[in-house]
Amino acid sequence: MDEPALSDRTVLVTGSARGVGRELLLSTADCGARTAVHYHTSADAASEVAAEALERGAADAMTIQGDVTDPEGVDGLFAGVEAELGSVDVLVNNVGDFAPARWDDIAFETWNRVLETNLNGTYLCSKRALPGMRERGYGRIVNVGYASSEQGLVSPKNFPYFVAKKGVLMFTRMLAADTQNDGITVNAISPYVVENSDEFPEELPRDRPASFEDLIAPLYFFLDPDSEYVSGENIEVDGGWLPEDV
Repeated sequence: MDEPALSDRTVLVTGSARGVGRELLLSTADCGARTAVHYHTSADAASEVAAEALERGAADAMTIQGDVTDPEGVDGLFAGVEAELGSVDVLVNNVGDFAPARWDDIAFETWNRVLETNLNGTYLCSKRALPGMRERGYGRIVNVGYASSEQGLVSPKNFPYFVAKKGVLMFTRMLAADTQNDGITVNAISPYVVENSDEFPEELPRDRPASFEDLIAPLYFFLDPDSEYVSGENIEVDGGWLPEDV
């Protein structure tokens, strides 16, 4: 898909020092955006991503630390980006811990962390970004979900993750409705297994995991000016995966 022109936009991707977040952030650098590389603890990795973003054509790049589960931390995160790059035009809520264990084997602290990073982080960052977006009459929010969460996929293994991602998709639809008159779109990208995933099932759709490029394509679609009427949608990047047992 053609790269959307982002040379006059500031992009913040949460959790963009590594993995999927890194690739999504760099894909916006390819479009000439001003890029904010967010990290919690991976300062060195974030610096490397910022340097690569500049090499790939970003109009500007910075690193910014913050805990997306803490309201004050989120406020400081956005204030730092606004001071250096300007108000956030594009927010990608990518942060979200994963706990691949049975629900009754997960420590309470881990249970909370999965819910907080995936759902509360999406809520707090979106809430902080919206005033500026509404004032300018433009904004793009893209949330990262999980394939089949919209259908209520659950399992004893990794249960809080499924619950959180279901909440992210519900939040996406609500926020799209709440911003429909503000020049803002809110959408979601929901992968199944990605090339950097921690675990791989024995059978994969189309005999492979999703590539980073498979996730970048829907991101470009949501950021394209011609997609301004598309809001509240969720694109599942799962190769046709059907988890239901028949």
